[in-house]
Amino acid sequence: MKIINLIVTLIITSTISCAQDKNPKNKENTYKIIVSDLNIPWAFTFLPDASLLITEKSGELILFKNGKKTNITGLPEIYLRGQGGLLDVILHPNFKDNNWVYFSYASSDDGDSGGNTTIARAKLKENKLMDLKVLYKATPDTSKGQHFGSRLAFDDAGYLYFSIGDRGNRDVNPQDITKDGGKIYRINDDGSIPDDNPFVNNDQAKTAIYSYGHRNPQGMTIHPKTRKIWTHEHGPKGGDEINIIDAGKNYGWPIISYGFNYIGTKFTDITKKEGMEQPIHYWDPSIAPSGMAFINSNKYGNWNGNLLVGSLKFQYLDMCTIKDNEVVKEERLLDGLGRVRSIEQGPDGYIYVGIENFGIVKLIKE
Repeated sequence: MKIINLIVTLIITSTISCAQDKNPKNKENTYKIIVSDLNIPWAFTFLPDASLLITEKSGELILFKNGKKTNITGLPEIYLRGQGGLLDVILHPNFKDNNWVYFSYASSDDGDSGGNTTIARAKLKENKLMDLKVLYKATPDTSKGQHFGSRLAFDDAGYLYFSIGDRGNRDVNPQDITKDGGKIYRINDDGSIPDDNPFVNNDQAKTAIYSYGHRNPQGMTIHPKTRKIWTHEHGPKGGDEINIIDAGKNYGWPIISYGFNYIGTKFTDITKKEGMEQPIHYWDPSIAPSGMAFINSNKYGNWNGNLLVGSLKFQYLDMCTIKDNEVVKEERLLDGLGRVRSIEQGPDGYIYVGIENFGIVKLIKE
């Protein structure tokens, strides 16, 4: 009986130990609440007048201006299921001239077969979306509630990148370029396909695909110096990753991974394979990352150049010190405020953070 009790104690201790996050707390930070009373601020972006456009996953697009919230009308029908809903939002690089707003959401073709990730644009005029156009709709619809992605980013050439998760079908979608899901995509700002996309000459491929072998990327940003696309993605139990995205590359999911099934069993025995990219960093245990931004501002002194990643699981902002494309140090900021969902640097150079069931706060270095 004593041996059994000892074994049980060791298992529990091991489980608790594995579940603890390893990153130390940074005590040189505080915050100021900018927008309160938000549920799941999946994304937000700054308009030219410094007001905020905020997505609530439940299907609301909110304008926050002069301390007041106004609902933007004209959204398409949003498919709400599991992780799906109204997701990311960004502005066209020439928004001042054209008023184009780009957003991702889950939509359904017929309402009965489920939904999938959709990318659209519309013009924002007087608190209303007009001239709505769907730029990309992943197929097929499925009633599964997980892994919709989805982040958006424009590069310096004006191409729009977006992510779509594997939609819970890991053994089929991520490694098959004829199918949607588990991919990073690249399109022109009007939804057409760039002539130099890596699979544009493959008659069977989804030609919007830019890279593949991803699980569920919910972070995407442009490196302020190299101008490369950086993403992060959820692993299963362990194996969350940071990747630098290159055209046509295979990032390995689920053939290679540093994670396990949620019940602790293996789904692969390898972490490396020729022809598949290695992450520049992975988390074990998983932090459940969401949102991603580099500090590119003199507002934070020696933090300038660091990468910020939100943790849903451990409820903090992870500050990653990067050297030669390697994470050499991690620290917790805004520890314990809530599930960090979205991160943006504002036009004033400060970092703003969307926290579930809390709001949007401004990060301040003490």
